[in-house]
Amino acid sequence: MNTNVKFILLLTSLVSLASLGARAEDPIVTKVKRIEVGEYDTLRANTNNVILDVRSAAEFEKGRIPGAVNIDINSSKFSETISALDTNKTYLVNCAVGMRSAKACQKMEAMGFDHLYDFKPGFDGWKKAGKPVEK
Repeated sequence: MNTNVKFILLLTSLVSLASLGARAEDPIVTKVKRIEVGEYDTLRANTNNVILDVRSAAEFEKGRIPGAVNIDINSSKFSETISALDTNKTYLVNCAVGMRSAKACQKMEAMGFDHLYDFKPGFDGWKKAGKPVEK
């Protein structure tokens, strides 16, 4: 292969890569850390951290992690309510099984929150681990 053909192939490859932006193998940079029961329990002992439960009010009233504050991810006022919170505080976010909390953390991160912990097993995992529940 002559030099001109090699140069054109190289240039074409570089242009193709540049147009892709982030590649699938690039790590996703996020401020959200997904955690399990033990780490969640340790972090909740720090009274400066906010325990945020993003389940519905009905779910929250049936039982919650002690000290939790409820802001329903599915509420039309979720973003408005969250935007009033201090973005510099640490938030321990939970739902029932870890799906809504992940979504809430994603929204909160986009709003400028820097210290987010997504409780992966959720409230159901908390109960299953025999941890204390408040009603």
